[in-house]
Amino acid sequence: MKCQVSQEPSYTIFSTFGAFYLPLCVVLFVYWKIYKAAKFRIGSRKNNTITPMAEVKEETQQPQMVFTVRHATVTFQTDGDTWREQKEKKAALMVGILIGVFVLCWIPFFITELIVPLCSCDIPPIWKSIFLWLGYSNSFFNPLIYTAFNKNYNNALRNLFSRQR
Repeated sequence: MKCQVSQEPSYTIFSTFGAFYLPLCVVLFVYWKIYKAAKFRIGSRKNNTITPMAEVKEETQQPQMVFTVRHATVTFQTDGDTWREQKEKKAALMVGILIGVFVLCWIPFFITELIVPLCSCDIPPIWKSIFLWLGYSNSFFNPLIYTAFNKNYNNALRNLFSRQR
């Protein structure tokens, strides 16, 4: 006798959809809504034009916003992305990459788990193992992605692996 997960088609459909396909659809839908909202928000800011101050002497200077607070003048560039917009774009890109890597790592396993019991196909055990470990490899890629996009995470990881002097 061998202990294994049920190969009943109804259980296979229920378990794979409940564990992967439905949550994946929710994540993709939410990310799509966030992406649309961020794109709309950044786009609406770009449409608001700010005219340069009359004091600007050089015509080649970029448009600026000037604030005066208790005799101190602070100048901000207004064309191009603001610091916050750059952070939002970078975060959106990171989340997109995280979701993409997650899907690429786990989709072969869950397609195999769904199709094999439905078509009574026989996939060699080595391929099942490869697909399972490809899914597990997602846990390896996440810290690398976070390190590439997050300065604080990068510094913490560097401190963790550097020798104490």
